[in-house]
Amino acid sequence: MVRAYTRREYIRKIPGSKVVQFDMGNLTDEFPVRVSLAVKNPTHISHNALEAARIASNRFMQRKAGRMGYHLKIRVFPHQIVRENPMATGAGADRVQNGMRKSFGKSISSEAIVKKNQKVIYIDTNKKNFNDAKESLRRAAMKLPVSCRIVVDKGEELVK
Repeated sequence: MVRAYTRREYIRKIPGSKVVQFDMGNLTDEFPVRVSLAVKNPTHISHNALEAARIASNRFMQRKAGRMGYHLKIRVFPHQIVRENPMATGAGADRVQNGMRKSFGKSISSEAIVKKNQKVIYIDTNKKNFNDAKESLRRAAMKLPVSCRIVVDKGEELVK
């Protein structure tokens, strides 16, 4: 009998994601305006960058709109495991290790694989908090390793 292995079975230790929450704010109400943060190029976003963007965006929206004035959601999940082949340094290191021979690497973090124009974060809010949501997403974009653009998904006729 041949057993099919999943790729995660080969990895001994899977690092935990630092992203604490994926949904924040008011999760029950319907909001008329949705603003999203879309990436311009395909990239990998680390879980550290996603958490930094979440904190920056959520803190700004809590201050401006209150706890119940918005709904923020992170739409990507860091599932790709990043491995590193640790190289020894110092005296005699060349006699200790084999370089890249049989190098599978140790898992050090996880990343989300993002395609071009994929939406990473969105904020649902009211018409009066539209500019705050845009500023919040702009601050979140500063934490990501790729250039982003802000897109109005819903309620475009309300904010013009």
